[in-house]
Amino acid sequence: MSSPPVKVPPTSIGRLIMLLLLFLCNFLFVVEAAPDADEVKYLPGLAKQPSFKQYSGYLSVAHGKHLHYWFVESQSKPASDPVVLWLNGGPGCSSLDGLLTEHGPFLIQDDGVTLEYNKYSWNQIANVLYLESPAGVGFSYSDDGNYKTNDTEVSMNNYLALKEFFRLFPEFSTNELFLTGESYGGIYIPTLAERVMEDSKLNLQGIAVGNGMSSYELNDNSLVYFAYYHGLLGSQLWADLQSYCCSDGKCNFYNNPNPNCSNSLGEVQDIVYSSGLNMYNLYAPLASCGPGEHLCPAEADSDVEPGGSCCHRPPGKLRGLTSLHLSVRLDPPCTNSTPSNLYLNNAYVKSALHISPKALDWAICSAEVNLNYRRLYMDVKKQYLKLLGALKYRILVYNGDVDMACNFMGDEWFVESLNQQVQVQRRPWVYDDVDGRQVGGFIKEFDNIAFLTVKGSGHMVPTDKPIAAYAMFYRFIKKQPY
Repeated sequence: MSSPPVKVPPTSIGRLIMLLLLFLCNFLFVVEAAPDADEVKYLPGLAKQPSFKQYSGYLSVAHGKHLHYWFVESQSKPASDPVVLWLNGGPGCSSLDGLLTEHGPFLIQDDGVTLEYNKYSWNQIANVLYLESPAGVGFSYSDDGNYKTNDTEVSMNNYLALKEFFRLFPEFSTNELFLTGESYGGIYIPTLAERVMEDSKLNLQGIAVGNGMSSYELNDNSLVYFAYYHGLLGSQLWADLQSYCCSDGKCNFYNNPNPNCSNSLGEVQDIVYSSGLNMYNLYAPLASCGPGEHLCPAEADSDVEPGGSCCHRPPGKLRGLTSLHLSVRLDPPCTNSTPSNLYLNNAYVKSALHISPKALDWAICSAEVNLNYRRLYMDVKKQYLKLLGALKYRILVYNGDVDMACNFMGDEWFVESLNQQVQVQRRPWVYDDVDGRQVGGFIKEFDNIAFLTVKGSGHMVPTDKPIAAYAMFYRFIKKQPY
C-alpha cells in the first residue's frame, strides 16, 4: 500500500523558491563577477572587435594610489588558463608598451591610429594582466600627486594590486598565476614574487624575466666583455682595460678606484652609448628609428635629466660603467613611442579604456617617477634563492643576445651564481616558423630555473623575435621542455 503524498504548505514552497533563487544569484555572481563597468566594449582602431573579453580600469592600493590595468582574457580557455601579470621596467616605464608593441593581442601601427591583430599574442594561451606601475606611470596616478617611491613600496603596491584584481575577478582567483616582466622588471618581479609566495590564496606557479636587471655589478662587468667580443673596443683599449682594471685574472669594471681604469671605462661608455649604436639592439640600424625618436648619438651629448633606461642607476651611485652614462633620454633609446602616444592620448581611446580625468597624459616613461625613484636592491639573489628554496616554482630568465642595456652574459652569470644543480647542459633550443625548424638560441637548465637566450633579439624579445618568443612562452606556461 503506497503512502499518501506529502503536502507541502504554500509558505514552505515559497521559502524553497526563495532559497533556490538566492543560490542561483550567488552562483551567477561567482561565475560572472568581472566588473561590468571596466569591460572594454569597443576599442578604436580595430577593423573588427575581438572575440575575447577585455577590461580596463583601476586597482586602488595604499595611500590613495590608483594603478591602471588592462586585462585581456585568453583566446583559448579563459576559465582555466593561467593568469599572467606583465610589468615593463624603467623604473617608470609603462606596461602598455608591452601590450601594444610586444606581445599583446593587437599591435599599434605607425599611423598611431590603427591596431592590427598579433598572431603571436601571449593571450592566445593565457589571461594577461598589464599593470602600469608605479603610480605616475602611464595612466596610473596618486590622489596627492606624490610620485616618490622605492623598490619596497612598489613591490607592496604591486602585491596589493594583485589582491585587488582577484577581488574584482574572483572567477580567476584559483587559476595558476605567473609573474613576468622585462628590463627593470628584473627587480620588480622577484621582489613581488617574494611577497606573493607567502600568500596561500594566490596560486603562484612561477616567474619569467626577460633582459632583466638582476645585478648591477654583473651587468657592468659583463658589458665590457660583451662589447669587446662583439668587435666594439679594439685591441689597444682592451689591453688598457686589462692593465688598469684587472689583477690576478679578475676584472672589476664596476667600482674600480683606479683613475686609469675609470678613464678607459669612459672610452667604453662613449663607444657603447654615444657612437651611434642602438644600445637595445646592437644590430638594429638607426635608420629604423622613426619620427619623434630620441636618437642614440645625441643622448650622451644632450643636456637632459638622467634616468629612464633599464640598467642605469641614479647619479651619485658608485662609479661603475653604466653610472658614467648619466645623460640618457626618458624614452628607451632608439625606440619610437610616437604611435603609442598618439593612440593612447586620443580622447575616444581614453574613454574606451575608462581612463580617469585625474590621470596625466600617457607617456612611455615618466621622468617624475624615474627621477624620484629610490633603488634599494643592487641585486636580487636573495629573492631568487628564496623562490628556489621552495622547490615548487618554475623560473625562466631569458635574454635577447644582442641587447647591450641588460646583456645576456650578465644574466647568465647571475643564474650561474645561484649555484643550482644542473639538469640539462647548455644546448641549442629550436622552434618551428614559416621557414621550418629554427635554432631559437641556447638554454641551460638547473633545478627549477632555466637560462635561455633568443638568437638575434635585442632588449624587447617579443618585438624582435615574435615567433621564437611565443614558442618560449608557450613552453614556459605549459610546463613543457624547452
